Amino acid sequence: MRDVTGDGRYRTLAQASRAIAKGTLSPLDVLRDHFDAIDDGDARLSAFVVVYREQALMEARKAQEEIAKGRRIGPLHGIPVAVKDIFDIEGTPTTGQSASLIDSVAARDAECVARLRRAGAVILGKTTTWEMAIGGPSFDIPWPPARNPWGEDRDPSGSSSGSAAAVAAGFCMAALGSDTGGSIRSPAAWCGVAGLKPTFGLVSKRGVLPLAYSQDHVGTLCWTAEDCAFVMDAIAGHDPGDPSSANVSLPPLSASIGKPLTGLRVGVVRHFFEIDQPAGEETIRALTRSLDALRDAGAKTLDITLSPLKDYNAVGTLISRAEGFAVHQHALRHFPEKFGSLARVRLMGGAFVAASDYVNVLRHRARLIEEMHEAMSRCDVVVFPTAGMPAGLIGQDGKGTPAQSFFNRPFNVVGGPALTVCNGFSRDGLPLSLQIGGRPFEDGLVLRVGDVVERAMDTRNHRPVF
Repeated sequence: MRDVTGDGRYRTLAQASRAIAKGTLSPLDVLRDHFDAIDDGDARLSAFVVVYREQALMEARKAQEEIAKGRRIGPLHGIPVAVKDIFDIEGTPTTGQSASLIDSVAARDAECVARLRRAGAVILGKTTTWEMAIGGPSFDIPWPPARNPWGEDRDPSGSSSGSAAAVAAGFCMAALGSDTGGSIRSPAAWCGVAGLKPTFGLVSKRGVLPLAYSQDHVGTLCWTAEDCAFVMDAIAGHDPGDPSSANVSLPPLSASIGKPLTGLRVGVVRHFFEIDQPAGEETIRALTRSLDALRDAGAKTLDITLSPLKDYNAVGTLISRAEGFAVHQHALRHFPEKFGSLARVRLMGGAFVAASDYVNVLRHRARLIEEMHEAMSRCDVVVFPTAGMPAGLIGQDGKGTPAQSFFNRPFNVVGGPALTVCNGFSRDGLPLSLQIGGRPFEDGLVLRVGDVVERAMDTRNHRPVF
């Protein structure tokens, strides 16, 4: 890893935004730094499907002119943001990395992309994803899988693989992703970035290719928790056009950053990573150091017990398979050959879920939600690892081997916010991670806790060498 203090292409979103506001940095300079980084490294990482060079230059130039006239909209004005290739961008293909959608063209922007534009962000390009956000790192589709900048032979995980790799490599400051079973948090963990799966319904899914209607979440990947808060302030909010959108009003999430943790109750779900699905020694040591840092910041820790992790995994997987097949059944029946093998097999599994099983698993999900609600009456956030081990070799994540275990399903099942932050590095220099979960609509709190962990563990001034 390299110390990147002062390297322009590795500015955080917050740093760049403040410099733009002061007039010491221009949106065009920021964009050109990222173009240079992409030119230097993306041929090896395949983080991007497409970079909108001309359009991004026009948007950056417009932002620069508006800011010079004193018309700065807010923190994202002039900031380049990348978008996972399941989000619609008007006039461009939304392929989901599938040959079945290779000729599709979006009629309008996804609602969250439209909100980014209204916030003044520059849409940089589309990032690589697993096919239909489920297919794994596939080698039998028209696009190569993204690779991890911490080691080109390493898997970035998925499905928001390109978004995480692009942020880690300094190709962009922020990227949108989606999370149905960990697809923001897993790549955030293995690529060493911050990734927020927000509360279900807090960000509109209109214009985003669905996988599982009741578990899909739109969120963001950035270098820091603070940066995630700024992006969330732009994209969160009620959308009458999305039936699952929550009609709530929250204060800016960025306002929570920097507030003290005095008296905060942190619940540790030890049985998840010590008994149910044992994590590696390095992961557990990093978690222990993170708990020490939280106590030093004034928080209190206590152990809490939930249902076994396998219950959450079984509930989340069955629901996502059934709903995923419902979304894609027409294409799977009429042109299955246009899917890669991993996506086809995973989606087809939903064809064998009986209606009675789906109804019963929804009832069990309700019990798990109630259990989490009761547990979080005794604590303010819960913590456990995101990944049991550092990044495996490219392609291993798609095999689901025990060594590549993740701890993400609980918060897709219950719908509360969950944040991944980097909390250390392995002896081989690969990122380790901590997951922080919270009550619904307390996204600002989990971001505040993540910010404290990042600063205490001193992980944010180190980037991969590739």
